[in-house]
Amino acid sequence: MIAGIVGLGLIGGSFAKAYHEAGHTVLGFDADRSTMDFARLSGTVADELTEENISTCDIVLVCIYPAAAVEFLRYAAPHIGPHPVVIDCCGTKRFVCEQLFPLAQKYGFTYLGGHPMAGTHNSGFKYARANLYKGAPMVIVPPDFDDILLLDKVKTLLAPAQFGRISVTTAEKHDEMIAFTSQMAHVVSNAYIKSPTAGSHKGFSAGSYKDLTRVAWLNPRMWAELFLENKDCLLSELDFFMASLQQYRDAMASDDLDGLIALLDEGRRRKEEVDGR
Repeated sequence: MIAGIVGLGLIGGSFAKAYHEAGHTVLGFDADRSTMDFARLSGTVADELTEENISTCDIVLVCIYPAAAVEFLRYAAPHIGPHPVVIDCCGTKRFVCEQLFPLAQKYGFTYLGGHPMAGTHNSGFKYARANLYKGAPMVIVPPDFDDILLLDKVKTLLAPAQFGRISVTTAEKHDEMIAFTSQMAHVVSNAYIKSPTAGSHKGFSAGSYKDLTRVAWLNPRMWAELFLENKDCLLSELDFFMASLQQYRDAMASDDLDGLIALLDEGRRRKEEVDGR
């Protein structure tokens, strides 16, 4: 298999290392020349992905910011051809899919939206690892939900990454869900760590602090772009969360023990309901 990887940061670099370790040929491209050179010197990337060889790829994974992904594929579209399956790996789907489904149809290449649900607070090729996606979910947004042969082909092409589950959904549903499961967690974590008390936490913090603050360490530009592209869904989640927090504050401010117990018990039961014990 020949895998083309656009963007050799944590996400693209981990794909590149996974395909390379599985014995496949990796063609890569990164706008940063030093990253590109290092990826080739490490042996992970066999050669640079270009307009001349992109049509030889079996799969092309576009692992850059949404606006950049659209720009790259607009440039590459005339050169891709019918053979490769192109999947973007951006964190939001409506914006890219709205732009790229018509582009793929116009130029006759196969495109699906995608979102690998894995990552770390570190970024860059040096932090990429071949097992980043092992057991993780992968979300796919196809142009046609009835094309079972294409979906089976995609699962085969993604096999070297060793995803634990591949979910198929719409761009709209993806963005609605990701606002809750990912984007909200980053907003809350990033806001929580700004407390003046945070500077004195050592010796007083354990697992719950580490769990809540882990994703405060983020890439500001990338996440800001993703938040704004999905702001309708994210604002809806934020409004609900802030209203819920106000209920807890009101109960404490009024010394309402029974009301506070009820709120906490409601949250405990909701967690059990959605995730089990």
